[in-house]
Amino acid sequence: MENNKPKANGALVAALVIMTILAGVSSYLLYEQKEVGKNQEATIATRVEELATTRTRLDSISTALDAKIAEVKKLGGDITDLQRVKENLERDKAALRKGQRISISKYEAKIKQYEAYLVEKDTLIAQLRSENQLLLTNNQTLTDANTTLQTEKQSLQDSVSSYTAVNRDLTDKVTRAAALKAQNVRVYALNSKGKQRDATEDEVKAKRVDKLKVVYTLPENPLTRQENKEVYVRVLDPTGAVVSDMANGSGTFQVNGEEQIYTVKQTVPFTNNNQNVELTYNRGTVPYKPGKYTIEFYAEGFRIGEGSFAIK
Repeated sequence: MENNKPKANGALVAALVIMTILAGVSSYLLYEQKEVGKNQEATIATRVEELATTRTRLDSISTALDAKIAEVKKLGGDITDLQRVKENLERDKAALRKGQRISISKYEAKIKQYEAYLVEKDTLIAQLRSENQLLLTNNQTLTDANTTLQTEKQSLQDSVSSYTAVNRDLTDKVTRAAALKAQNVRVYALNSKGKQRDATEDEVKAKRVDKLKVVYTLPENPLTRQENKEVYVRVLDPTGAVVSDMANGSGTFQVNGEEQIYTVKQTVPFTNNNQNVELTYNRGTVPYKPGKYTIEFYAEGFRIGEGSFAIK
C-alpha cells in the first residue's frame, strides 16, 4: 500500500500538469480567436469606410460632371465627350454598389483620372467663356455700329425726303408760275346771221344765241415755253352742269387726278407776246337756259382763268 502511494501522487501531479497545460493552450487559443475577430472587425470597418468614401467621391464627381455638361451646353460647346465620361462614371458607381471584391486602389486610380478630367474641362469652360464674351463684345460693337448706321441712314432718308419735298414744292411753284393765264375774257353771242352781242355785260335772249364766241388774252410769261398749248374750255350752265355735246367736240380730260368733262378744246400756238385768242362754239339746236353761265379755262393740268355771261 505504501509503495503504491507515491505512484498515485505522481499520476495526480502529471494530470494536474496536463490540465494546466491544456488550460493554458485553451486560453491562448481563445485569446488568438478574439484577436482574429477584432482584426476582422477592424478590417471590415475599414473596408466599409473606404467603400463609403469612394461612393461619396464618385457622387461628387458625378454632380460636378452634370454641372459642367450644363455649362458647356449653355456656352454652345460640344458635350459628347462629357456625356461619354458621365456614362462610364455611372457604370463604375453601379459596379461599386453591386461588387463584393472591389479593388479600392483601382477605384482610387479612376477617381484621380476623373478629377484630372474635370480640371481639363475647367480649362475648356474658361476658354468657352472667354470666346463667348468676345463674341458678345463683337456683337455689341456690331449692334452699336448697326444702330449708328440705321440712325445715319434714317437721317439721310429724312434729309432726302426733306430735299425731295422742297424740290417738289419748288418744281410745283415753278410749274405753276410757268402756267398760262387766261385774262380779259369776253363772251359774244352770235345769231344765225353772224351778228354778235356782248353777253359778258348784257343779258342776251336765248333765241338769239346760235353760237358763242369767246375771246381772251394769254399774257406774256418768261417762264412759259413757246409751244403749242392744249386749252380746255368748260361752259357751266346756271345749275352747274357742263354744257357739252360729245358729237360736237366735247370730251374728257384730267385735272388733279380726276376726270372732267370739257365743252370744247383748242390748240393754241403760244407766242409769249400778250396774244389774243378766240374760239367759237356751236352748241347745235339745244337752246340755252336762262341764267348766268360760267366759263373755265384749263391748260397743262391747271385752271388758268375764268369768265361769265348771261342768258335771258
